[in-house]
Amino acid sequence: MSIAENIKKYKSELPETVKLIAISKTKPNEDLMEAYNAGQRIFGENKIQEMTTKWEELPEDIEWHMVGHVQRNKVKYMAPFVSLIHAVDSLKLLKEINKRAKQNDRTINCLLQIKIAEEDSKFGITAAEAREILESEAYANMNNVKVTGLMGMATFTEDEEQVRAEFQRLKTVFEELKSDFPELEEISMGMSGDYKIAVDCGSTMVRIGSSIFGERNYN
Repeated sequence: MSIAENIKKYKSELPETVKLIAISKTKPNEDLMEAYNAGQRIFGENKIQEMTTKWEELPEDIEWHMVGHVQRNKVKYMAPFVSLIHAVDSLKLLKEINKRAKQNDRTINCLLQIKIAEEDSKFGITAAEAREILESEAYANMNNVKVTGLMGMATFTEDEEQVRAEFQRLKTVFEELKSDFPELEEISMGMSGDYKIAVDCGSTMVRIGSSIFGERNYN
């Protein structure tokens, strides 16, 4: 199927409460424009330099999401335009985002990345660390950054029950934190291989790349 057909398929499949983030990393602008012309407006990238170049060249009404691990020294490049940063895993990073957002007279929305997978390679913080950030005086004094939810990545495995358990763990953490921080609204979980399980478990954002655009070209 074409990129446009894939976009339409996901939009018809997903509940209205779930946003489709088209993960466009390594893909050329022509591919993004095919998705855009099919109605897609939210795109996710994992490299700030690549995202910045695309932002400069593509339509202004695109909402750009940073889905990869973020280095603090790179935040300044995306601060003028990024809509949502999915993978915040420290108070230090939040402080940098707040500083750079203030310089651009903006408020940047962020998700705290919770480590739910058993793999060591996955980034993220514990539920207790997330609560510590949200309760901190430092965060209370930030006027240009807003934590609007949580993000998590399940273990890369064929074991659907394990994936489901990990997503349910994230949903539980979300519910516990939301009772004290009602501004939390988003749960970003689910990718091409496991998005249906994620939606079952309460995801409000799914990050789908290869199933829309085809395999990535890292050459």
